Amino acid sequence: MKTCFLALVCLFTFSISSLAQATETFDIATFHSPTGWQKQSKDGVLIFNTSNQQKNTYAMIMLYASGESSGNAKQDFERDWQQFIAGQLGVKNKPQLEPAKNVEGWLSITGGAAFENEMGTSAVILNTFSGNGTAFSMAAVFNSEEYLPAIEAFSLSVKLRKPEAKLDQPSTANDNVSILGTWGVSSGNHSSYAMSNGLSGYIKRQYTFNADGTYIFLSKNFQMTSDKILLVRQSGTYQVSGNNLTINPTASVIEAWSKNGGIDDWGKRLNSQPYPLEKVTYQVTKHYFSGIQTWSLVMQSNTTTQRDGPYVGGSAFDNAWI
Repeated sequence: MKTCFLALVCLFTFSISSLAQATETFDIATFHSPTGWQKQSKDGVLIFNTSNQQKNTYAMIMLYASGESSGNAKQDFERDWQQFIAGQLGVKNKPQLEPAKNVEGWLSITGGAAFENEMGTSAVILNTFSGNGTAFSMAAVFNSEEYLPAIEAFSLSVKLRKPEAKLDQPSTANDNVSILGTWGVSSGNHSSYAMSNGLSGYIKRQYTFNADGTYIFLSKNFQMTSDKILLVRQSGTYQVSGNNLTINPTASVIEAWSKNGGIDDWGKRLNSQPYPLEKVTYQVTKHYFSGIQTWSLVMQSNTTTQRDGPYVGGSAFDNAWI
């Protein structure tokens, strides 16, 4: 796997210098899709995946929607590693970093790590490009060198364009504490192996902040390996003071539901139990992802909560959920 790391780090680092004419576009990237791989787009991520069940091998390539750069390439990489690799893929090992490289006006940082999953030892490589006020990341996950030629061909076809100047971009001067509306996040296991072997699943969390000072929090946990769907329902009040948001729950339960037909469909409620009433004050800001032209709500707290799960803000947003 060390050989795979070295090869993939090199090809990712120099990927955007290719002059090949791309056939598809995602966000600020153009590229050739890997032949024969499945493609899906979900929650601002473009995913290519393939697998060989006889050999128990798999590979994935992910392109993530561009966002605003912090102005520091290493911080951009660490933020995306925490959000996409540690947060979504559950990789706990720290990445081994290659020296930063300047490629066509973009500062490129690449890092990778080995990790264990149901397929044994796998490798993950993340490459983050920072420049022009924008950060863009792509990643590859694999457990066999047989996929390196396809990954290399894909990465050499990738070219990045400079983002267009943003006109009439919403101002954050007085908007960073306007949290009215619904904010949600989801994460799950969508690897080829997981989907092919019935191991896929996801967790969705959602806040709705109403104008009357009340809020509703919902969390759904669906796993193919479980015969139940777990649902958290919570309600209460909230207060905003400057950039501080205080959430005060008054009612909170966790419910187990059967699966209608054994699939991702609500059946009958089986039981309901009390869920922790965690009163927390967050520091809230907003982050604008220019690639998908969407605001994200960043909630920071010095203590984790059962309601929000593990931190996913990385070094750019310490102790935070996005």
